[in-house]
Amino acid sequence: MSDPQVAILMLGLFIGVVLLGFPIAFTLIAMGLGFGYYAYYDAERMKSIFDNRIFELFVQNTFSVMSNEVLVAVPLFLFMGYVVERANIVDRLFFSIQMAARNVPGSMAVAALATCAVFATATGIIGAVVTLMGLLALPAMLKAGYDRRFASGVICAGGTLGILIPPSIMLIVYAAIAQVSPVRLYAAALLPGIMLASMYMIYVVSRAFLNPSLAPKPPAEDVPPTGKIIWMLITSFLPLAVLILSVLGAILAGIATPAEAAGVGSFGGLLLAVLYRALTWQRLKEAVFLTARTSAMVCWLFVGSWTFASVFSYLGGHALIEEWVLAMELTPVMFLILAQTLIFLLGWPLEWTEIIIIFVPIFLPMLDTFGVDPLFFGILVALNLQTSFLTPPMAMAAYYLKGVAPPDVQLMDIFRGIMPFLAIVILSMVLLYLFPQIALGPPKFFFG
Repeated sequence: MSDPQVAILMLGLFIGVVLLGFPIAFTLIAMGLGFGYYAYYDAERMKSIFDNRIFELFVQNTFSVMSNEVLVAVPLFLFMGYVVERANIVDRLFFSIQMAARNVPGSMAVAALATCAVFATATGIIGAVVTLMGLLALPAMLKAGYDRRFASGVICAGGTLGILIPPSIMLIVYAAIAQVSPVRLYAAALLPGIMLASMYMIYVVSRAFLNPSLAPKPPAEDVPPTGKIIWMLITSFLPLAVLILSVLGAILAGIATPAEAAGVGSFGGLLLAVLYRALTWQRLKEAVFLTARTSAMVCWLFVGSWTFASVFSYLGGHALIEEWVLAMELTPVMFLILAQTLIFLLGWPLEWTEIIIIFVPIFLPMLDTFGVDPLFFGILVALNLQTSFLTPPMAMAAYYLKGVAPPDVQLMDIFRGIMPFLAIVILSMVLLYLFPQIALGPPKFFFG
């Protein structure tokens, strides 16, 4: 076999092994070391079995990840999210927004989406948002007479907004891989995130207006006085909004780097937990443990992916795929459609981490050839990756929700409820294709 054929075998074998359920990070490392040993094998210079350049490459990649300043923001944003998650802020936030929007059709669904958007902004952790809202909002919506499919779709779609809305962990990972400014990437994601959340809410209100039986209004006796609702909003929504706006504002204003803003956000999350009297030693330990575990997973994914990608490129895999794409003589729009279609299809069996770290770098070297801005491409990918959580049969958001949903909510109910929101994501991608300034305008406005 030629080296490019070995590279394609390496890629196919990786996908097969991951689908069997093996840990992704260590599969990447094992594949990288195994195929790299073959790629860098030199019988003349070998003095021992370990005298192979792949081990030097592995050590260098590990050091590069440890010294990458962009990735410092990952554990800090994760810690902020886990602290906020455990501070019992979300239940107050959901109830207060629900009461404030009581006269809007589908008020509980609107409140769930708004809470998901705010909570996703504070955490960026998809599983945590879907699971917590599944425990908090779904039973309340079902008790109020909401359609099971409609309510399930709202929770799943709202929970995935954390991929796109800053401070998204996925955007930090993409910035490190694509070597673009995470600050400009956050600015580029701002309007698309607001656009997608708004489209979700417009759909929910329209469906509830046209078919009130899907989302009954709350009884008048369950609505507290206006003064109490205002106080609830002040004590639940305002503190969290100030924290989020402070973090994002400091980043977009150029006052702080993402890592510095994440450090301030972590402190702010702790302060909120203290003010809400929700900070206990046990909760703090859980937040630290979960932060360390998730951060270690992300860092080892980087080490494995960079080793895997280096070997794949050395064997000629990247060059082979690039030649294949360029031979099609595609226009920039056709290239974008091809890339996003492949990412959409990969979202069925794979999670966003594998797609961003393994497959997106295959397209990055071709962006200059087709004149595509890497910021614009990154936002398209972020929108597209919403579908990896919402597309059956491997819609992870549906499985997160099913794990905490009441027994009468079947998986097929969740799948059917997700489909309209999946169509909205695709529509938002079309709008971004047609009006790229939605993503490219804010970075120019803030940074020139």
